[in-house]
Amino acid sequence: MTAGQASEYGQANALIEDFHPEYVLADRGYDSDDFVEVIENKGAVAVIPSHRGRKAPRVHDADLYKERNLVERLFQKLKQYRRIATRYQRKAKHYLGTLQLAASMIWLT
Repeated sequence: MTAGQASEYGQANALIEDFHPEYVLADRGYDSDDFVEVIENKGAVAVIPSHRGRKAPRVHDADLYKERNLVERLFQKLKQYRRIATRYQRKAKHYLGTLQLAASMIWLT
């Protein structure tokens, strides 16, 4: 867990460290040659659109990229819980507990 004002892009490698996915879907912010190389070294396919200003745009599966919408909608539902959105808890384990409770509430509805 990083500080609230820190960007999650710096933690991209750590996010997939213990996973062995077939595909990694991410937004344009994760479009870096280093991160794509880490993904490909894991034997996965990077489904990441290129930055608009990239000189040599990479090709990605646009249909598979649309599946990212499900994750984005989950985050929007989680942010409806004020305690999650503003991150009142100082300790990571307390924040995780609150996050799990909110996810359970979403799952039950």
